[in-house]
Amino acid sequence: MIPSRFHFQHLFIALSALVLASACKNENKDKILDDKKTPNFLVIIADDAGWNDFSFHGSEIQTPNLDQLAGKGLTLDRFYTYPTCSPARASLLTGRPASRMGIVAPISGRSELNLPDSITTLPQALSKLNYKTALMGKWHLGLKPESGPEVYGFDFSYGFLHGQLDQYAHTYKNGDSTWYRNGKFISEKGHVTDLLTQSAVHYIDTLQTDQNFYLQVAYSAPHIPLQEPQEWLEKYTGIKDSSRRAYAAAMTHMDAGIGEILQKLKDKDLEKNTVVLFVSDNGAQEKWVPNTQYDGKYGPNYSLGSNLPLRDFKTSNYEGALRVPAIISWPENLNSGTSTNYINVTDWMPTFLNWANAEELPSTVEGVNAQHLLKTASVAREKPIYTRGHLQESIILKPFKLIRTRHLKDPPEFELYNIEVDPSEENNIASENQAEVAELTAYLNQEFSKDTPEVNVGLKN
Repeated sequence: MIPSRFHFQHLFIALSALVLASACKNENKDKILDDKKTPNFLVIIADDAGWNDFSFHGSEIQTPNLDQLAGKGLTLDRFYTYPTCSPARASLLTGRPASRMGIVAPISGRSELNLPDSITTLPQALSKLNYKTALMGKWHLGLKPESGPEVYGFDFSYGFLHGQLDQYAHTYKNGDSTWYRNGKFISEKGHVTDLLTQSAVHYIDTLQTDQNFYLQVAYSAPHIPLQEPQEWLEKYTGIKDSSRRAYAAAMTHMDAGIGEILQKLKDKDLEKNTVVLFVSDNGAQEKWVPNTQYDGKYGPNYSLGSNLPLRDFKTSNYEGALRVPAIISWPENLNSGTSTNYINVTDWMPTFLNWANAEELPSTVEGVNAQHLLKTASVAREKPIYTRGHLQESIILKPFKLIRTRHLKDPPEFELYNIEVDPSEENNIASENQAEVAELTAYLNQEFSKDTPEVNVGLKN
């Protein structure tokens, strides 16, 4: 039977209705993003957790709460950070490359280096928008209370100033005090993971439901020294390597704490309107063989995290150090799934401020508003990703990544990788792609020239 014109007309009307309904649905979702109540922000940071250290990435280490967050949120498959801790945290809080501020390596010892107080930070900008701001955990951007989080916009802070600490004594590797609350050193009992979790849960519990907040929970796990209670070690009796077993226990211990924090959001009916971001500050550390740290009580650990199938470990500019696990969740406003779009740690500040309805960005921000990249559809990133560590620097412009290793007396070395087809960076294709090397080197030199002059002294570019 040949369909009549009447049938075609009804079919056309039906199809048009479907198209219109779909368009309206998308329009309404965009309208939600435009007209919504400003969201809360919960940023959770793991310390030195590797690509292959989460069960949502197929690891033997079990992270059920983060698996659940990944299941309902957006897993970021191409999130790039810094090779080490202090630069990553500096860029997160300022929206600009850390090398602009002279921070290219961990702030350690009794260093006077700290985050410049002349640059507007994310918590400062959010405070102007009537957000409450709090940091629980690791700071590592100033080692004295007078250069602690309160100087940079946090209303409340609690945790440790240095880069690492004894999990129970709460002291730095050289014995210095580091455990504090609101600018004053304090003494407490308990494991760091538990204390930070309890503090974050209590903080959320005291919030008024109509009060916007930015809460940053920066765990010490799974950073060394590894001092895990037996209840967590017992979960990994099947792992024969004692170092890897302790590392796995630290990861699952942290995951349990994250679960408590996320549950408190639900209990307070804050889940739907809270942006939850989970990241690792940098890739995993390969091993730890200390000599004098903590008076020799801990270590050595010859096997810690795993970044497989990515190359190398923290401190380098290879994928194992820079490309880290990341999840973002904002129910009803961000779709779930996996995004392969390239996103940088500098992008969070402009993105969050956009969602918080800030009228303008601080002039120092160099990251991009990544809202258009936070989707499962493939979207090209226009701005290259520049990352400078203390050993190397790199520039990423999909699908290529150029790594330059500088030397004090010898010419620099260049490596070029197509990280789309070679994520393990096994094949240096610089020699046969000189045009791409030249283009990316020009970008690299341009970015390098913007860095604080002090960090360029004595280094060839």
